[in-house]
Amino acid sequence: MSARSGKFAGDDPFAIVRSWLAEAETSEINDPNAIALASVDPDGLPNVRMVLLKEIEDDAFVFYTNYESAKGREIIASGKAAFVMHWKSLRRQVRVRGHVTKEDGPQADAYYASRPLESRIGAWASEQSRPLASREALMAKAAKLGLTHGTSPKRPPFWGGFRISPVEIEFWADGAFRLHDRFRWTRNGPLDPWTVQRLNP
Repeated sequence: MSARSGKFAGDDPFAIVRSWLAEAETSEINDPNAIALASVDPDGLPNVRMVLLKEIEDDAFVFYTNYESAKGREIIASGKAAFVMHWKSLRRQVRVRGHVTKEDGPQADAYYASRPLESRIGAWASEQSRPLASREALMAKAAKLGLTHGTSPKRPPFWGGFRISPVEIEFWADGAFRLHDRFRWTRNGPLDPWTVQRLNP
């Protein structure tokens, strides 16, 4: 395959990601929208963890978390992040690198309200990434906050979304004899046009 065709075809990388994710939703056993999210601490030491990608917008990717967690603090400090989505069933992956801004307005409120009540209370209860005495202490705190906030808790001010506006998106598909197909889309900024280049496997 010398030119982009088949699963790599198209002029919009976000549309390609949506298409691949839709395929994965029929074949992946758990969480086809899981991403390995990377950030760096103040010393430049990388951190990576699994989170769930919740929205693919026309020009960005959105996930939600506690802003005071390790990933939240690191992303806010650097304004940058990267992630990879890997689907073993499809033998494909997508890599993304870009700049990050908060999504802490009505869109975040709407997503928070769509979560199960227990998860909404859990967001209030968890001091994510910080030391915890015991699971019993966490459950007791969640029960107490459940009584305090009732059945319609508001979104915590320390919890919301991050929007990754990519400057690079790479599509990878497994090939015979380790001769994989890779196409990297790059741009200088969110308003700039994309350039696409095939890469060696």
